[in-house]
Amino acid sequence: MPQNDTAAQLEEVKAAVRALLHQPGYDDGSAGPVLVRLAWHSAGTYCAATGTGGSNGAGMRYEAEGGDPANAGLQHARAFLEPVKRRFPWLTYADLWTLAAVVAIREMGGPRIAWCGGRTDFSDGDESRVPPRGRLPDGARGAEHLRAVFYRMGFDDREIVALSGAHNLGRCHGDRSGFEGKWVNNPTRFSNQYFRLLLANDWKKKKLASGVEQFVSEEEEEEEEGEKLEGLMMLPTDMSLLSDPSFRPWVERYAADKDLFFEHFAAVFAKLLELGLRRDASGRVINEGGYKSAPKKSDTATATAVGPRGPSQTSHGAGSLQEEKKEKEKVHRRKEGARL
Repeated sequence: MPQNDTAAQLEEVKAAVRALLHQPGYDDGSAGPVLVRLAWHSAGTYCAATGTGGSNGAGMRYEAEGGDPANAGLQHARAFLEPVKRRFPWLTYADLWTLAAVVAIREMGGPRIAWCGGRTDFSDGDESRVPPRGRLPDGARGAEHLRAVFYRMGFDDREIVALSGAHNLGRCHGDRSGFEGKWVNNPTRFSNQYFRLLLANDWKKKKLASGVEQFVSEEEEEEEEGEKLEGLMMLPTDMSLLSDPSFRPWVERYAADKDLFFEHFAAVFAKLLELGLRRDASGRVINEGGYKSAPKKSDTATATAVGPRGPSQTSHGAGSLQEEKKEKEKVHRRKEGARL
């Protein structure tokens, strides 16, 4: 955060995020789950061996990262937060995206998660620092893929399972990932239900029209008052938590003990949001060039990217540096109060 920020300013930002979580026209009526995914994906590009990627920079504003098919749909999350950026222009996108996730998790019934500011935004000439594509998990893979991805970031098996508990929130979309459906009955309420359902339900493999395979429970075909109920689903990576002898004991422990899961999730999610940062003894982030807040982008979620098995298009805020300069010039020309 800027050196002149105050606790009161930070509370104003949090309140603004809380106010935008209710989105009746989006998914299950909440922006919370997609805000969590935004922070997750912005930080989950980290490589401990090279020190590249992580939550610093807000690289999803550029096509190189924002257009990654693994980030399909996140233009909506970025657009939801643009009114907050307009109100608090001193706040970097990198800090806003990570703080919004922490606020959303708490508002959806999850644990309090430690958060410290100081992340900067990449600026002109920094686009080369955007990490390469292919670093985020592929839901169609198995346990060894999860280990390759998470070990690269510095996580162990227990932390992999705890972070997987974020699948208590949100849903998959066929036009983005190829997968379709929600993991739990209430995808806007943070709980340990994901682990309980993994163990309790009878999951069957199903091939979707997109060509991908996921797992569905037998309850998918149940009907209520003549209407077919939406079933639940799990990804191959989710099922690997059951089949792997190191992962499964943690699934069982978290299913039986929500407080333990909340404790472990809060710690590992806070760790995730710190990836790619270096702090001095006082806790300040060591950034070359200081704390830079990028200019505000459009409020509108533009072209939606197709899933990882199809072509991707430019998403909200995922333009080249030249496009960002054009956007900055347009903002200056627009009259005060006009919608961006």
